[in-house]
Amino acid sequence: MKRREWIGLLAAGALWGQKKQDDGYIYDQVRMRLANDADVKGGTLDVDVKSGVVTVRGRVNTEKARAKVDRLVKKVKGVTQVVNEVKVERQ
Repeated sequence: MKRREWIGLLAAGALWGQKKQDDGYIYDQVRMRLANDADVKGGTLDVDVKSGVVTVRGRVNTEKARAKVDRLVKKVKGVTQVVNEVKVERQ
């Protein structure tokens, strides 16, 4: 293989590795983070993902949990924006 071809393959591989995360991956990661967090866990939440924009709807018990939803979702690789439509419903 010629040097030029080899360099082209390396560059293509690097670009492929930088591919944006797909929405299915983002959805799974967001659901996992929300389900495993002690503050958010008790809430009933729906998650939608479209082109990296994550919309979370539902209810949680405290304002702390609502704010934490934002922080948890933003940590997921590939998320470009968070739309937090979660309501606080005290019990």
